[in-house]
Amino acid sequence: MSDHTHAPIAVVGIGADGWAGLGEEARAAVLAADEIVGSARQLALLPASGARTRPWPSPIGPLLDELATRTTGSICVLASGDPMLHGIGATLAQRLAPERLVVHPHVSAFALACARLGWPAAEVSLLSTLTRPPEIVARALAPGRRIVVYAAGREGAKAVAHVLCARGYGPSRFAVLEQLGGPAERILDSTAEAWGNRSADPLHSVAIECRAADATPLLSLAPGLPDDAYDNDGQLTKRLVRALTLAVLAPLPGQLLWDVGAGSGSIGIEWMRTEPTARAIAIEAREDRAARAAANAGRLGVPELEVRTGRAPGALAGLPEPDAIFLGGGLSETGLIERCWTSLRPGGKLVANAVTLEGERVLLDARGAHGGELTRIELGHAEPVGQFTGWRARLPIVQWSLAKERP
Repeated sequence: MSDHTHAPIAVVGIGADGWAGLGEEARAAVLAADEIVGSARQLALLPASGARTRPWPSPIGPLLDELATRTTGSICVLASGDPMLHGIGATLAQRLAPERLVVHPHVSAFALACARLGWPAAEVSLLSTLTRPPEIVARALAPGRRIVVYAAGREGAKAVAHVLCARGYGPSRFAVLEQLGGPAERILDSTAEAWGNRSADPLHSVAIECRAADATPLLSLAPGLPDDAYDNDGQLTKRLVRALTLAVLAPLPGQLLWDVGAGSGSIGIEWMRTEPTARAIAIEAREDRAARAAANAGRLGVPELEVRTGRAPGALAGLPEPDAIFLGGGLSETGLIERCWTSLRPGGKLVANAVTLEGERVLLDARGAHGGELTRIELGHAEPVGQFTGWRARLPIVQWSLAKERP
């Protein structure tokens, strides 16, 4: 159904080539607008017209709210390159009905970067640090992987280079592509460690061909990172149990996890590493462990893990409804399981691990009340026994899991 009560919005992608690079329909959309919104740099690329021009404020939220409720006038929003690829068009699409948007895409900086370097675009990862911390790049680092990063401001490339060097990827090819598609286009080819603290043109992207320094730990996106990937005080779901737990939780796009009793944050971190659009909130009673979980998240490329300090179930008040809950600690807290079960969305999963007899009893009672599946996880590792080798058993883990029925 069409929305005839609000003003339509034309979103026009514009590149460093400015007005000359726009097609006829995009130019017509700009010239027909009563009001044009864009960055100061973008607005300066347009010819003079009778339209009112408005640069984006900081923060941009209030103006987005105003545009979303506008009922009169013709509005044009300028975007960099392809508006729906990490651009303002995608942001508007989350707020507006599709019929209110008419998008005129320009060639993206991603496409231009791949074209300039001869990289098959389908084999290249794209990340944006325009509105997200540069630490997100760490999640994608792996030998041989090619990445294009949209970077913010003159210090954007420097921030990305620092992340690579801190994670052992200083030898990576590091090409800074400035003013792509425009008359001032320039490509500066370097390595992350050689780039150092240099500044770049405010309009730039970074192309990375990952190369690891000797002895750099190579971390897969598959669940079950090595235990030493985490700074921890022993409060850590161990590697193989963690992999089995993530397999049961099975993160899906856009889902939210509560990691209750997060310890070092490993379950929430690997939930987000496995599915890049998934979100997680880590709840940890001790401040030192909460700080450690946040640091682990940043180092492992998921700085947007939300860490809250507090003791459950009280600390769960006011949190958004989760699609999955993991209980790694605090099982003996009165009312915790019932509070989690009540909060869980229909179709969501609840998984709890216990290592003590007291914890097992809580999970047995919970299964009696709600059903679900109990699994005993017993692992052994080969270790020296005198001159020979034998199996040394680890403490068994009892895991309770169940899914909440849909109405």
